[in-house]
Amino acid sequence: MDTYQNYGELAAKEQEGSDFSVKVVDRDNAKTLLLAPHGGAIEPGTSEIARAIAGDDLSYYLFEGIKSSNNRILHITSTNFDEPRALEIVEEFQNIVAVHGEGSEDEIVYLGGRDNGLLNHLKAALVEAGYITKTHTNPSLQGISPDNICNRGYSSAGVQLEVAKGLRRRFFSALNSAGRKDPTAELNLFASAIRNGLQIANAL
Repeated sequence: MDTYQNYGELAAKEQEGSDFSVKVVDRDNAKTLLLAPHGGAIEPGTSEIARAIAGDDLSYYLFEGIKSSNNRILHITSTNFDEPRALEIVEEFQNIVAVHGEGSEDEIVYLGGRDNGLLNHLKAALVEAGYITKTHTNPSLQGISPDNICNRGYSSAGVQLEVAKGLRRRFFSALNSAGRKDPTAELNLFASAIRNGLQIANAL
């Protein structure tokens, strides 16, 4: 159960700049937006994954927990995520890929969302790169609700990547703050696989 049911409740109790931060990079001519609505220390590694996929040419949005501890209370479920800058930028994009952190120690990417075409391209690219992909058994982690932030672009369909903790561990020397500043080569391999899928889908 989330502590805050929406951004208004969160912003009334938490301070931007000391408890959480919002980063928006809207690049000219980008057709794809990467989202990490539970970034920073909320779901560790998701900000870094989103930025790695975005590279120098795709747009991205990060909502990051930066508290010294207990960042989990900053989690707003994706169907309720209504931070104003997120709602504004998603409206610009047809292709939206949201990066989340699933909690198991499996080395798996759980794929979801309503954009089946893009999802299938990303799945094929991940499998080709050697990653295991599945659909999560929990419907709330399948990204299929129209209210999910990944599905609120102008096509009303996006993709959700639930990257299991076991796989995220492979991307960094550790998932703590210091370790996330020390990415491994595996992070670039994963980001390249996603970008390959986006290119095949003509989504870049």
